[in-house]
Amino acid sequence: MTRRSLLAAAGGLGLAGVARPAWAAAGSSPPRRPQPSERGLSVVLLGTKGGPPVSADRAGISSAVVVDGATYLVDAGRAAVTQYTSAGLAWADLRAAFVTHLHTDHIADLFQVFLLGGFQAPAQGDSLPGPVPVYGPGPAGGLPPVFGGGQAPTTNPDDPTPGLVGFFDRSSEAFAYSTNVFMRDSLIRETRALADVHEIQMPQVGADHQHTAPTMDPFVVMEDDRVRVSAVLVPHGPVFPAFAYRFDTDHGSVTFSGDTTYSSNLVRLARRSDLLVHEAINVRGWSGPPAVVEHLLEGHVEVQRVGSIAQGAEVERLILSHVGDMAEPRRLDPRKWHRWAQQGYDGRVSVGNDLEVFRVR
Repeated sequence: MTRRSLLAAAGGLGLAGVARPAWAAAGSSPPRRPQPSERGLSVVLLGTKGGPPVSADRAGISSAVVVDGATYLVDAGRAAVTQYTSAGLAWADLRAAFVTHLHTDHIADLFQVFLLGGFQAPAQGDSLPGPVPVYGPGPAGGLPPVFGGGQAPTTNPDDPTPGLVGFFDRSSEAFAYSTNVFMRDSLIRETRALADVHEIQMPQVGADHQHTAPTMDPFVVMEDDRVRVSAVLVPHGPVFPAFAYRFDTDHGSVTFSGDTTYSSNLVRLARRSDLLVHEAINVRGWSGPPAVVEHLLEGHVEVQRVGSIAQGAEVERLILSHVGDMAEPRRLDPRKWHRWAQQGYDGRVSVGNDLEVFRVR
């Protein structure tokens, strides 16, 4: 079997589409959104789709943490800008953004947050208030070998592994004509200046693109008057760096796994969180090539094992996001997934849906 056929069998190593959220049925209403003046801690799942392939039923992966009316974005996958607005969140309330890793399904709408969310001047309507900090990976420093062997082309061979700064600089260059015209025609602000980009400097733990997630303690990435954000490296196949994030507030704590296979680093980071938002995949019952199944599980956690991770971390509630079912690509059965995720876990489980809101307190 060729590398091309292996990848095709797994949908390009992405995850398949899933069913509409339960509240989307006729006659039902979406969950209540956090209000700008509301005190407390909430998580809004803007998009819950796992993998790059497009699904009509779920938007790309993105979440928002809302703390006392201030919003912190975690990843910005496909349609994140639209979902942010649909959730009733204000661009003026965005305080920072965090990127788990630089796979396209996590950053497809990242530049659009600034290009579109910051398009108009604040005096003209809802818009980004000014430069917004963005935290995420720096350059990987090297590329992995081709899965299955052989050769692969290299995009931008002079700099094939750019980090977050390179992403923003080159995106800005690609949109230069549009931005330059609008700055003259509509007096918009310069888009690149709205993103205050921080490539995360990691502790010296021996990590590199060949040793992607050595054992480490959580370290602080950012802190302001509402939240302290900590991170660890997690193993997501060949991807480096790949981060999990924890948000600690006066109202409680939330941890996001990012994309990862089983990780003791994540368990350490998530210890006694109120919410753990964790990715999950189902491969059981799928007739895909064993090599592809193994490859998928080098970067993802089976839904049947995720409960034991939540139990080990002693978290209050487990929420599944970045979900995909390889065996039933057109329909994710939430009852079955709930039952699977509950295995080995004494807490409460939710299979997340787009625009669903979880309030801690």
